[in-house]
Amino acid sequence: MTGAGVTRSLQISLVFCVSDVKPPFVAERVEKQTRVQCGNPVIEETIVALSENVKFEERARYTRGTGRLNSRVAVAIEWTEANRTLRAEGYTIDIGPKGCLAVLPQGFAVGQKLRLVNLTNQISAAATLAWRGHEGRTGWELGLELQDPSPDFWGLDF
Repeated sequence: MTGAGVTRSLQISLVFCVSDVKPPFVAERVEKQTRVQCGNPVIEETIVALSENVKFEERARYTRGTGRLNSRVAVAIEWTEANRTLRAEGYTIDIGPKGCLAVLPQGFAVGQKLRLVNLTNQISAAATLAWRGHEGRTGWELGLELQDPSPDFWGLDF
């Protein structure tokens, strides 16, 4: 058999919860989806727009407000626990005027209030943990949002 005249197709089945809503440009065309509703799977056909078919304004709603710069800066993070100030040191992966992505040996809960210290210039600012990623060999990936940082916090103009 050479397979001549055989039409091949791919059926993709996804299981998702109603709360798993993603921006329309993330997914590609999906022919069938399986939705679990009250423990019973319900199959429905859905067509999701491809990213090139979604208007710029729709995609822009889900993009970052400011740019980031790949930069490795030594930082420390301070927090209070049982009336003691604790400190952990790490480094940034990228920085921006409103925050950074850092790798630190300590994991925290999203929303926790912290103090971020730039060890290069010793300037500190209040920060909130906005995102926690994976734990790697050197520590946790943490997305930190700065609260009213000094314009000189990173020592750069953005």
